[in-house]
Amino acid sequence: MFHRWSNSHQDQENNEIYVESKIKELKGAIGPLSGNSLKYCTDACLRRYLEARNWNVDKSKKMLEDTLSWRSTYKPEKICWDEVAAEGETGKLYRANFHDRQGRTVLILRPGMQNTSSVENQMRHLVYLLENAVLNLPAGQEQMAWLIDFTGWSLTSTPVKTARETINILQNHYPERLAIAFLYNPPRVFEAFWKIVKYFLDNKTFQKVKFVYPKNKDSVELMKSYFDEDNLPKELGGKSILTYNHEEFSRLMAQDDLKCAAFWEPDNKKPSNHIGNGHSAA
Repeated sequence: MFHRWSNSHQDQENNEIYVESKIKELKGAIGPLSGNSLKYCTDACLRRYLEARNWNVDKSKKMLEDTLSWRSTYKPEKICWDEVAAEGETGKLYRANFHDRQGRTVLILRPGMQNTSSVENQMRHLVYLLENAVLNLPAGQEQMAWLIDFTGWSLTSTPVKTARETINILQNHYPERLAIAFLYNPPRVFEAFWKIVKYFLDNKTFQKVKFVYPKNKDSVELMKSYFDEDNLPKELGGKSILTYNHEEFSRLMAQDDLKCAAFWEPDNKKPSNHIGNGHSAA
């Protein structure tokens, strides 16, 4: 028994040494950084990019450089709630007021509540809430969970272009941020849509997508293993009442905008708010 534990312990140490060496190698490959890029590229961040590319340093470097280029032009950390608030009026995408059993931030998506047609604005809204979800991750946690409620969904609710852009942003610029995505009770017509969309997913992301149907006991039990029933809305198989108050959520986002601005301030300024794990472990 001791021998097995010893081997396991040794394997863990060897794995940690391997990870550290890969992070160091990626750091060297990227070269000197400054400003927000330096703040973004923590060891935890580099590890996620390495994991996303199966520890291939060259591929991880390319992926990370693409993200740094995207962030320098898109400036996701500069997006404020006021700029995207109109997109969120129906509660089609918002941060839940509860966490999963692992303490992860939860985003609730209700594509059937789509209220706009501009893909560009929809993506800015998505990016804002991805950044916000990361900002609000508790210490020691790096991933979020998605709950997708298909109530009211039809083929016109989510154009393929919107789905493709959503997947592109999540996979390429927020690698290993998604822990699990539950698709709750999608209608039969979704099958045709899924046959197209699934080809945009890489294998790692594909494995994280779980379909849940109220009459399928196994899928329901899987979802319950991730969430407390008392927290889950009834629309998603739980016991709580799903309410989205746009004014209240807007006030919360305004407060988070201040936290976000404080975190991304230049180092010669002292942030006025303490930031949790989020981007500090980005």
